[in-house]
Amino acid sequence: QVQLVEYGGALVQSGESLKLSCIAYGLTLDSYSINWFRQAPGKDREGVACISNNEDNTYYVDSVKGRFTISRDNAKNTVYLQMNTLKPEDTAIYYCAAASPFATLCNYYAMDYWGEGTPVTVSS
Repeated sequence: QVQLVEYGGALVQSGESLKLSCIAYGLTLDSYSINWFRQAPGKDREGVACISNNEDNTYYVDSVKGRFTISRDNAKNTVYLQMNTLKPEDTAIYYCAAASPFATLCNYYAMDYWGEGTPVTVSS
């Protein structure tokens, strides 16, 4: 059974950092792109940071460029999202999702597997 499990969500203050982890069970992570999405209350889910299976390509939404970094450790079947200089507008549930290496990064409709999400709250 395939499972993606996110860890690391927390309540932090504006300007602080958090590192989220996404651990995959039941699938070999290096065969998939891994995509971090987030969904704030009342808003659509958006792709935040995504990385191809071979790490050749990454995508960041404009609002997090220069602050967030996605990385992967295929040996540990884990993908990370380092989030620095957090802002209140980063508050959301953060989800990781896995997709075929042929799918467009951060394409919501192309994801094969989703985690349950981890909440991030940034207070001002």
